[in-house]
Amino acid sequence: MAEYTVVLPQYGMGMQDGEIVRWLKQPGDVVNEGDTLVEVEAAKTTVEVPSPVSGTLTRIVAEVGETIDVRAPIAIIETA
Repeated sequence: MAEYTVVLPQYGMGMQDGEIVRWLKQPGDVVNEGDTLVEVEAAKTTVEVPSPVSGTLTRIVAEVGETIDVRAPIAIIETA
């Protein structure tokens, strides 16, 4: 098993950070590549962050209400 660190993607040239609005998956949930993991507010717009890999969400690093820099870790997924 390998761990994959999910980072906050940049959705525009001006985006520097985003606020975690709501986690749609919780630790222990099995996720498929493309499944929505979390909703993030950036530049007054809410965007959905998809899972970049398939596996099991093992840890949430960024909590609801927290402002996270682009490319900072937000979750850990264990892959097969």
